Amino acid sequence: MSSQTTSPSRRRVLQAGGAAAAASVLAAPAVRASSANTIKIGYVAPASGPLALFSESDPFVLAQAKKLFANGIKVGGTTYAVEIIYKDTQSDSNRASDVASELILNDNVDMLVGASTPATTVPLADQAELNGVPCVTNDTPWQPWFFSRKGDPTKGFQWTYHYFWGLEDIIAVYTSMWSQIATNKLVGALWPNDPDGNAWSDAQHGFPPALAQKGYGLDDLGRFPLPADNFTSFITDFKNKGAEIVTGVIPPPDFANFWNQSGQQGYKPKIVTVAKATEFPEAIAGFGGRAAGLSVDTWWHPTFPFHSSLTGQSCAEIAQAYHAFSGKTWTMPLGYRYSLIEMIKDVFSRAASTDPNDVVAAIRATNLNSVVGTINFNKGPVPNVSKTPLAGGQWKQGAGGVELVVIENSLEPSIPVGGKLAPIA
Repeated sequence: MSSQTTSPSRRRVLQAGGAAAAASVLAAPAVRASSANTIKIGYVAPASGPLALFSESDPFVLAQAKKLFANGIKVGGTTYAVEIIYKDTQSDSNRASDVASELILNDNVDMLVGASTPATTVPLADQAELNGVPCVTNDTPWQPWFFSRKGDPTKGFQWTYHYFWGLEDIIAVYTSMWSQIATNKLVGALWPNDPDGNAWSDAQHGFPPALAQKGYGLDDLGRFPLPADNFTSFITDFKNKGAEIVTGVIPPPDFANFWNQSGQQGYKPKIVTVAKATEFPEAIAGFGGRAAGLSVDTWWHPTFPFHSSLTGQSCAEIAQAYHAFSGKTWTMPLGYRYSLIEMIKDVFSRAASTDPNDVVAAIRATNLNSVVGTINFNKGPVPNVSKTPLAGGQWKQGAGGVELVVIENSLEPSIPVGGKLAPIA
């Protein structure tokens, strides 16, 4: 799409420090630049770079949106065409901020949506908050999204909303999974120096105090930069101290280095539960036989008991449709990317008009039964956040190869369980 001239009244300060400013200054809503009956949505995602696997399902989701919105959306009695403008962050937080500002100032979007770790969701939300543009994100634990932006639990934000689970949930799921087999309860940590790693290792809100409370020891050598290609110091320390559990939150390429080097150096933990890295079939396939036994937080799965608010399709049916479209196996982000399309339809269908104040009012009032569960921003745990279900899974050898099986559902008993945790062979 060609750029449009930005009027002086639309210009805002877009630089660093925006999170703090957003918490203390109420931005004026952005002015829609066109009188044409078109709703413009800015969709921001890491289509390339080390986080690209998070966006693998985007072409399918965008194709579904084109079909579902072919007749437009009726807002306040007027039918509007829908245009989704897709921007690639290249897995870089600075570029995420840049493309968000382009969508706001050049494309004059009515709403921003995005996902895929704090590297996307935090800069996207910061730009939206500063410029008075309604924004909805997911696929980031709520604490990094909220607290890294200097969110105040007594006030919240004005324009930005987020739905996903929290660190308290993943800690509960991980420790519940780990308790299914006998270990020495010593955990080796792989927490990098990035927003996720810093949040997960936080001494107050992260894993360390929760693990200590549950009787787990922690072998943590500290934060490390990404990308990382040499984990010898970690492997040596984990091996010498006898850590039988490994956890962390690192991208697939970095975990591949760790896991391959662990095999080469003879390190054999009983449990390996690493977020980001082992959530994707494509990444798992690269490990061959060493993929079986890896465990992971499971935030969407074809067996989840939820349905699309747009078509009534089950999670299994959406996974099948994705396979028919792409030839690929379903992936966890699929459900959450699809739910962004559900949110767009639900929000604008309830909004009194396309005015930003009316749109954000509709977001605030959301109570939607979606393909990822219920999204309701009035239930907390903090303003602007809705928690969605989380389970635990393990990659097990099946008839068709290694497949992810749900093994833990303590936080959402309606999710069916297909097995129990087994030690890595």
